[in-house]
Amino acid sequence: MSEKILSCKNDFPIFKNNDTVYLDTASTSQKPKSVIDSIANFYQSYNANVHRGMYSWAQEATSKYETTRKRMAEHLNTNTKNIIFTRGTTESINFISSAWGEKNIKPGQNIVISDMEHHSNIIPWQILTNKKNIELRYLPITQDGELILDEIDKIIDDETSIVSIIHQSNVFGTINPIEAIISKARSKRATVLVDAAQSIAHQNINVNQIDCDFLVFSAHKMLGPTGIGCLYVKDDIIEDLDPYQGGGQMIDQVGPKTSTWNDIPHRFEAGTPNISGAVGMLSALDYIQNIGLDNIKKHNDTLTSYCINELKKIDGLKIYGHKNPAGPVISFNIDKAHSFDIASLLAQQNIFIRSGHHCAQPIMKKLNIESSNRISLYIYNDFEDIDKLVEGIIKAKKMILS
Repeated sequence: MSEKILSCKNDFPIFKNNDTVYLDTASTSQKPKSVIDSIANFYQSYNANVHRGMYSWAQEATSKYETTRKRMAEHLNTNTKNIIFTRGTTESINFISSAWGEKNIKPGQNIVISDMEHHSNIIPWQILTNKKNIELRYLPITQDGELILDEIDKIIDDETSIVSIIHQSNVFGTINPIEAIISKARSKRATVLVDAAQSIAHQNINVNQIDCDFLVFSAHKMLGPTGIGCLYVKDDIIEDLDPYQGGGQMIDQVGPKTSTWNDIPHRFEAGTPNISGAVGMLSALDYIQNIGLDNIKKHNDTLTSYCINELKKIDGLKIYGHKNPAGPVISFNIDKAHSFDIASLLAQQNIFIRSGHHCAQPIMKKLNIESSNRISLYIYNDFEDIDKLVEGIIKAKKMILS
């Protein structure tokens, strides 16, 4: 290949001294040494709880924890009070469906999501609609993994309370036109939540520019640790938002029968937080910003295009989606070969991909399949990885179909 791409694999200790091809970043990303070292350094050098201690370790831990909030706010072009730390995307959506939805969505109103949502952006809204007389509506999708917006005026109407939409599909890689969807929601005075779990590590997101009310994502999909993520809440909502959980740190005064809440955003973070997770997330953000999201996107686009072109050379292989430019996620199946068998035989060759319904069963039903294989690429992947993948698929196909 004449095109140049990033060369980052040496920054990731998990690839040292082995020939593993990891193609499952959409599930979770690998961690650079700087992230691993920052977490180890926290436990080795200043392990303490945050916000209350007066000694140096506690002060350093608090400073690092709140610096993460500040830097993440700057990254999204918002303020620190608008960033709430959660366990990740799933908890953030549950937070909003419970703390905001229970209070603000009225019987007779509707909630709009799409047929390409991850289960974590379906189940919380189903739970809410089952509790109250609320309709759950879906924006349909094509067989090629694109939203059908022809009847969006009928689906998002004057009774729509919230539109909760995925930014980038974890099955097709489709990047949805969220600004157009948000504009339509605004015309109907509906609130908007954007699920950025798959897009946060691949593209710049300016919450003021896209004008969403909520934005959710997880650190572990952007080179950070598991168990921590962010929930962005817009100014005019966060002031009236009720706490999701009760306990230590989120209170100001506690009486026998009533209590008062801590300042925003601390009132939304009950209990001892994931301090090491915040430390690791800050290091991951540093790493991504040092490379630059524009460079990351260029790398991903080049690899994705190369991968699709090479996969199309394999007889009987069907790629789902990617009729238009999309993110670095490619789902496929091979005629007469079960996806699990393909993934298992690739794993035996140290090529790691995902097989299953990808927590997106409505998509599988739309495609009339039970499962698919999924490749997802990132900055530690290169052309050699794709060449090994293609060779491995051909080998696996021969073993299954011979």
